[in-house]
Amino acid sequence: MSADVQLVQLEYLAALAKERHFGRAAAACHVSQPTLSVAIRKLEQELGVPLVQRGRRFEDFTAEGARVLTWAQRILAERDELLADVERMRGGLTMTARIAAIPTSIPASPLLSAQLLGRHPSASVRVEAMSSREIARRLADFEIDAGLTYLDDETPPGCRQTPLYRERYVLLAPRDSPALTDTAVSWAAAAALPLCALTPEMRNRRIINAHMAAAGVDFAPVVEADTVGAIYAHLTSSKFATIASHAWLHAFGVPDGMAVCPMTEHSDGPTVGVITLTREPESPVSSAVHRAAVESGMSAALEAGLRRWMAKK
Repeated sequence: MSADVQLVQLEYLAALAKERHFGRAAAACHVSQPTLSVAIRKLEQELGVPLVQRGRRFEDFTAEGARVLTWAQRILAERDELLADVERMRGGLTMTARIAAIPTSIPASPLLSAQLLGRHPSASVRVEAMSSREIARRLADFEIDAGLTYLDDETPPGCRQTPLYRERYVLLAPRDSPALTDTAVSWAAAAALPLCALTPEMRNRRIINAHMAAAGVDFAPVVEADTVGAIYAHLTSSKFATIASHAWLHAFGVPDGMAVCPMTEHSDGPTVGVITLTREPESPVSSAVHRAAVESGMSAALEAGLRRWMAKK
């Protein structure tokens, strides 16, 4: 079979996969909808297989289309990495590092970005919050360059891993809360408070649930949110409390009228780090992110921040 496949056709296909709508995909590619539709039909003709299920609108990809899409995303990623490698050889990176981060790590992500941009001032960083499972999917589909996530048994196989810090848990509660009178707060005592927590699909929430279960108590937060920022917004009422990662203190600190106290530790907390796909040659962007992770000093910075806030208790 001989097919004249063009990169622009693959870009249109990838955009359609992301937008799930012909009109929005065309707008994302800065072309008209007929232009995009014709290009995808021509790609189908070139390859000799149907790629898209069409009704009155986009429905889904065919089995062949899903397979071709995987190749398209890989080819486009390789194209981008080739250009990035050339930029590196010419003296610097100007590409955008696409980093997906679990919500609990977002407050610490500026430490990684600062190190990366300090070494590559012409580059840029885009950080998106998502669940650990979504990070794994987006990484496999070449939609992101790196993930900032937990390094545990849920980490997808075939990934390079660079640890950043071990997560420690603290109670943030109103300063007059009786739970803050000891040097450490038991999980049972915390469960009795009106708690805010991340939503159940988040890995951090599943970890907290496991701690509560080990303490023999039911965990029933009164507020659930999918971002740390939303949790902190509720803490400003000085009524609610939360079990926070110590990384949250780096960006948000301790709200007025509240205090922080460590949770009882039954074991070492989970490790948070950077993951990328293991490939040869390695993507220049992925390599730069890993080097920034090693040089960020994130663990020491977060521990120092926790000590400062504890000293103000």
